[in-house]
Amino acid sequence: MTIRFDDRVAIITGAGNGLGKSHALALAERGCKVVVNDLGGAVDGSGSSATLAEQVVAEIEAAGGEAIANGANVANYDEVEAMVAQAKAKWGRVDILVNNAGILRDKSFAKADLDNFRAVVEVHLMGSVNCTKAVWDTMREQEYGRIVMTTSASGLYGNFGQASYGAAKMAVVGLMNTLVLEGHKYGIHINALAPSAYTRMTADIFSDASAEELMPPEAVTTGLLTLCDEGAPTRTILAAGAGGYATTRIYETDGIYLPPEDRTPENIRVAWADVEAEDKQRILTNAGQQTQKFLNKSKQQ
Repeated sequence: MTIRFDDRVAIITGAGNGLGKSHALALAERGCKVVVNDLGGAVDGSGSSATLAEQVVAEIEAAGGEAIANGANVANYDEVEAMVAQAKAKWGRVDILVNNAGILRDKSFAKADLDNFRAVVEVHLMGSVNCTKAVWDTMREQEYGRIVMTTSASGLYGNFGQASYGAAKMAVVGLMNTLVLEGHKYGIHINALAPSAYTRMTADIFSDASAEELMPPEAVTTGLLTLCDEGAPTRTILAAGAGGYATTRIYETDGIYLPPEDRTPENIRVAWADVEAEDKQRILTNAGQQTQKFLNKSKQQ
């Protein structure tokens, strides 16, 4: 089996550096036509330049691939719409969207400025919303689409000083979960990538001197490619880094039932071991399954 993307069109946001650049080069190498989107700003989102995106396009073209540069700010829906229109005018379709663009403005929550918090959420969450919304109708009409959200271990598990980043990165998982349900009958698969790589955004985080060598962006991109092809899963969180690949899943325990006369916080506390018991836990795939579970437990009493 060889995964190829011939005749497919992809938009990769934040593709001028790091992970996004790696994604763009790898998709192009396997035959994909690529929109290299990058605002060209600093890690904190300040500034802009078309140079980075244009350099990546030049690399792709030098290797015999097809690509165009785009400097849309993903937090601006009008600019995102224009980017999608540019892709469709050039190639007639959009098959793949990789929501990779992001910024960092790390501070402990006690010291966090709310304007900076909003700015991070605007790029990571609303940027993913804007780009997905802009391609959604096209993918529905095509009855085909592959969308990848970029989440993070900071969102899934928490990381000191990254409340804004973590909140946004967990939010895109919730976005994915609902879009999976709405896109299913149109052949749209949505997944999330949880990357761990040495890039300009993470260089100051790693204390291990070997990280730059052992955690290249290309190792993450290998996982990304599996989420973009025709045989891609849907509703999967794929964690990738340093050659390691794993899935993250959200489970819900079976829990307990308390009759009306026993519904006190004290009784929940007493039964806490049963509330947390993992033996019957399972993955739920829509909100109604939780409601139905509780209804069924009450009817069985």
